[in-house]
Amino acid sequence: MASASAIGKLSREEFRRQKDLDAARKAGTAPAALDEEGKPINPHIPQYISQAPWYLNTGAPSLSHQRRPATGKATNEIDTWYDRGARTGPAAKKYRKGACENCGAMTHKKQDCLERPRKKGAKFTNKDIQADEIVQDVPTGYDAKRDRWNGYDPSEHTRVYEEFDAIEAARKKYREEEIDKQTTTDLAAARKVANAGREKKDADPDFGSSDEEDADEDKYADAADAVGQKLDTKTRITVRNLRIREDTAKYLINLDPESAYYDPKTRSMRDAPIKNVPPEDAKFAGENFFRYSGEAPEVQQLQLFAWQASQRGNDIHLNAAPTQGQLLHEEYREKKELMRDVNKASVLSKYGGEQYLEHAPREVLDGQSENYVEYSQAGQIVKGQERVKARSKYPEDVYINNHTAVWGSWYDVATGNWGYSCCHSSVSMSYCSGEAGKAAVQSSTAQALLVSSLVQGEKVEEVKARIEQNYSKKRIGEGNVALDKERLAEALSEERKRKARGDNEDDQEADRHSKKKRAPEIGTHDVTEEELEAYRMNRRNAEDPMANYVDTEDTH
Repeated sequence: MASASAIGKLSREEFRRQKDLDAARKAGTAPAALDEEGKPINPHIPQYISQAPWYLNTGAPSLSHQRRPATGKATNEIDTWYDRGARTGPAAKKYRKGACENCGAMTHKKQDCLERPRKKGAKFTNKDIQADEIVQDVPTGYDAKRDRWNGYDPSEHTRVYEEFDAIEAARKKYREEEIDKQTTTDLAAARKVANAGREKKDADPDFGSSDEEDADEDKYADAADAVGQKLDTKTRITVRNLRIREDTAKYLINLDPESAYYDPKTRSMRDAPIKNVPPEDAKFAGENFFRYSGEAPEVQQLQLFAWQASQRGNDIHLNAAPTQGQLLHEEYREKKELMRDVNKASVLSKYGGEQYLEHAPREVLDGQSENYVEYSQAGQIVKGQERVKARSKYPEDVYINNHTAVWGSWYDVATGNWGYSCCHSSVSMSYCSGEAGKAAVQSSTAQALLVSSLVQGEKVEEVKARIEQNYSKKRIGEGNVALDKERLAEALSEERKRKARGDNEDDQEADRHSKKKRAPEIGTHDVTEEELEAYRMNRRNAEDPMANYVDTEDTH
């Protein structure tokens, strides 16, 4: 079957003739097409199989592009590699022109030479000229090019094994020699003890016999370090973390996967599985609680002292003689405290500075005390003493010009200016006039406020009440408050409307516009006593147990 690329662009008659020929071949009335080898081509092969790509098209019917190309075995041989270090025959006697200036070989140049760089190359000495290398052209196939271990000699790795075995044998020999030395020392000490006991017990002829010496030898041999372990057997502790069958497993106390971590290898749970329960009341509060509570820290310090003393050559064993270890530990702590005091006294006597060691009480440093202070609803101190304010490193309360308060300690609500609270003067760096200045400022402000209020049509009594409220030390909502019933009813009505509106944005926007249009009152608080009382009466108390109570029973 001829390919379409081989036929090229056909005319209409040639295309119809080709179609008729293909149909006749499929029907068996016409002979099949032959390829370049003379083999018939099956006419029923689809076109996408029989049609060759443009880069393999031979111009004749063929199926060679579907067959595996015949390749030699040498190209796919993955074990073939360069013969390393192979050279061609004997070396030359003299330097040849164009050869390597370093070693004298003709197969490479000086910059590519792998020999040791010589002080004077073979070009100038004509000595030790190396033979030429064999330049090989090894054909590699697809697999050989991509094999990362191609050309590797496995026998080279045996040197690593040999080096490791030699190091291990030397280490084992060294450890055996150390054990022999330690055992010899311990046996000598045992014999010395046995000889001393024989002098005291001459009446017993069997004391210190060879059988007991063998037993002592076995006893001291057990204390020797094991081969291949960097562990001191004298301080080895075996911790058995076992559980009684009746006890609840630690990982079953709290089934929450986000609770304390449980290590199954050591069967330990360091943190408390239940966080909200106090450690004293919990069934299991974690191993850290038991490890650092009670007398456990003292036992750890005692064990550490015994280990350190044993390493220094002292014969102290906490399990064999616990009383001796406890007494020596107490004596050690007393001497340590004494030496600390002696060193401290010597340093102070030499350098001085004892006054800097005196520090304030802990209550002052931590800012905590047991003083009881009770505050009112408005924030005033009702019972107790106010806490002392912390002072900064910058100068504070620096008074000038006979003032007893700093600038900015008073705010004039009528004019909106800051001043001194001792004389109500709003002029900075002015001289303090005391109570007379307060009276003068109050009278001038009250007169201006009275005039402006009378112009607006307010009553004189209301204006005076507001002036007294503004310039008195009493806070709003504090003490005995006289409430106007009409204003209280109006404030309650406004508060109910405000709560009924809720979060309606249109009502809030209208409320803001109405506040903007309303003329601000000069020298008055934003909230009146009646509005504050209305807010308190309609406020929801979340702590009230009957706040959310709903009677579901039938009262009829």
